[in-house]
Amino acid sequence: MRCSMWVIRWEAPPGSTGERRTGPSSLPITSMHVQWDWLCLGVLLISSVTAEIHDEEIQDADVEVEDFDKNSQETDIDKGSSSLEVMYKTPEPAGEVYFTETFDDGVLTGWILSKTKKEDTDENIAKYDGRWEVEELKENTVPGDKGLVLKSIARHHAVSAMLTKPFIFDTKPLIVQYEVNFQDGIDCGGAYVKLLSSSDDLDLEYFFDKTPYTIMFGPDKCGEDYKLHFIFRHKSPKTGDYEEKHAKRPDVDLKKFYSDKRTHLYTLVLKPDDTFEMLIDQSVVSKGNLLEDMVPPVNPPKEIEDPNDKKPDEWDERAKIPDPNAVKPDDWDEDEPSKIEDRDAVKPEGWLDDELQYIPDPNAEKPEDWDEEMDGEWEAPQIPNPKCETAPGCGEWVRPMMTNPNYKGKWKPPMIDNPNYQGIWSPQKIPNPDYFEDLHPFEMTAVSAIGLELWSITPDIYFDNFIICSEKEVADRWAADGWGLKKLVASANEPGMFSQLVTAAEDRPWLWVLYILTLALPVGLGVLFCWPTKKIEEDIDYKKMDVCKPVTKGELEQERGEIDDEAELEEEKENEDIAVEEGEDKNDEENEAAEGSQEEGDKSNKSGSEDEMKEADESTGSGDGPVKSIRKRRVRKD
Repeated sequence: MRCSMWVIRWEAPPGSTGERRTGPSSLPITSMHVQWDWLCLGVLLISSVTAEIHDEEIQDADVEVEDFDKNSQETDIDKGSSSLEVMYKTPEPAGEVYFTETFDDGVLTGWILSKTKKEDTDENIAKYDGRWEVEELKENTVPGDKGLVLKSIARHHAVSAMLTKPFIFDTKPLIVQYEVNFQDGIDCGGAYVKLLSSSDDLDLEYFFDKTPYTIMFGPDKCGEDYKLHFIFRHKSPKTGDYEEKHAKRPDVDLKKFYSDKRTHLYTLVLKPDDTFEMLIDQSVVSKGNLLEDMVPPVNPPKEIEDPNDKKPDEWDERAKIPDPNAVKPDDWDEDEPSKIEDRDAVKPEGWLDDELQYIPDPNAEKPEDWDEEMDGEWEAPQIPNPKCETAPGCGEWVRPMMTNPNYKGKWKPPMIDNPNYQGIWSPQKIPNPDYFEDLHPFEMTAVSAIGLELWSITPDIYFDNFIICSEKEVADRWAADGWGLKKLVASANEPGMFSQLVTAAEDRPWLWVLYILTLALPVGLGVLFCWPTKKIEEDIDYKKMDVCKPVTKGELEQERGEIDDEAELEEEKENEDIAVEEGEDKNDEENEAAEGSQEEGDKSNKSGSEDEMKEADESTGSGDGPVKSIRKRRVRKD
C-alpha cells in the first residue's frame, strides 16, 4: 500500500476489504477538539469556583488587625459572620497633651454653649441657638464610642472649652487633630475648629464669630467648592493690627471626604521652623512654609504704589485708533435691512388659509363657581386646531425671511496703530511705610481655648476625639485607639465590589459602557478562541492523494511500465543533448589542437555516463518490489 506524505501508512492485512481510512486531519483534529472542550470546561469550572470562593471570602473573611495597644482595645473577629464585634475602650493620651476630648461619658463636660448673638445678621437667625447632642454614629457604630453631633438645620452653633493648659508658640510643634463624619453628606456648611487667642477678657459664654482666634483649621464646603481651611491671624510688629493669612488650596480632590459618609481624621502640624502640614486620614494633602505659601504673604512688599499719584490728562493708553483718513465707500448702504423676504418661496400645497392655528376647546365647560361680575366673561381655553395637524400649516401664509446679501451694516473706519500710544499708566512706586520683616511667623499669639462656631443647612455632623499636643507619636497613638477602630469597623461593613461599582455608576453613568465592554471583551475572546468548531465529515473534501488504498499487482506492473516509458523518453532526450555537446566539443578540438589529450578524457567520461544510464535501465526493469526513482547524471564540459 502506498500513501502520501500526509497520510498514515497502513498495510492491508490478508482478506482486507480495502476500506478507506481518513488521513491525519481526522485523528488530530478530533483529538484537538476534545482537548479544547476539556480546556474550556475546566476554565469555566475554575471561574465559577473562584467567584464562589471570592464571595465566601468577602462574607467570611478574617479581618487582620494591627495590635495598636493591648490596653486600649480588644478586637474579637468571628469567622463565618459578616459583622465585626469589637470591645471599645476610651482612648487615653500616651504623653503630654494640652487638650483631649472623647465625649464617651455622654455629656458635654467642660464645654460651654454660647449665649450671644451673631452681629450683622437677621434677628431671626442671629442667636446661637443651634442644638448639640452627644450620641453614637448612625452607621458603622462602635458600641460605647460617642461623639458631639450638630443637630439643627440652618442655625448658628457655637460651643467651646478651655484647654488643660495654654499652648505657647516657642520651641515645640503644635498638633491639632480631630475626627469628622458628614453622616448625611453636606450641602453647605463647615466643620472647622478655632483655637481661641489667650486674653484676660475671654468669656466662652459670649463666644461668637468675631471672638479673636489664632488658628482656624478644618473642612468647609458650599455648593461645589470643597475647602480645607488653615488660617492664622498674624500680628503686625509695626502697627499691631491682625491680618488673616490663608494657606494655599490643596492640590488633591477633596470631594470624597465630604460624600462617603465615613469618619475622617483631620490633622494640622505646625512646626517651629515655620513649616506646616495638613493631613487627612494620616496622609499629607498639603504642606508649605508660613513665609512662602500663605495668601496674602506674611511680610508686606518693600514698595507700594503711590496713592497720591494720578494719571496725566494727556496720557494716551489707546493702542489702536480709527483711521482718520478713511472714507466710507459710495456703494455702502447703511439702510439695508439684515433680513428680507424670500421672494422665491412658494406657499406649500394644502395650506389652510381660513383655519386658525388655535381654537376654543369645544369640550370645555364654564366652572359652576364662575362669577362673571368678579371674574369677567368666561372664555373656553384655546387648543391646537386638529385640522392643522395633517396640513402644512394654518392661517395667513407669510414668506419666510432670509439673509440680505446686500446688508453691510453701519460703516466704521478701520483701526490703525496709535502714533501717540504711551502704554498702560501705573502710579509710581514709593517705600512702604508699613513694611516689616517677620522671619518667624510661627511665634503666634498663645491659645487657651478651642471652639466650634458653625452654620450648616445639613444636620448630623459628627465630631470626636479632639487632641492638641506637640508629639506626633502621641497623636498617632490617640488616632489608632479611636479613629483606627472606626476605620476597621467601616472596612468590615463595606459593601461588596458589585455594590461599589453600581454606586459609582449612579454618579457617573458613562461607567456602564465601560462595565459592558469590560465584560463583553473576555467573553467574546473566550468564545472566539475556546469554543470548538464543529465539522461534519461530509463537509471535508479529501483529496485523492490524501487517502490510502490497497494496490494490486497488476496495477503495480502497469504503473511500472508507465515509469519505464517515461525513463526511456528521458534517456533519449539526454542522449540528444550529449550528441549536441559532442559536436560542439569536436569543433573545439579543431580550433584548439593543443588540448587533444584533455578531449579524449572528456569522451571517456561521457561513455562512462552512458554505461551508468544503461545499468540504471536494467535495474529498473528487474525485480517485483516497489518502484524506485531513477537518478540521472549529466556531464557537461567545464
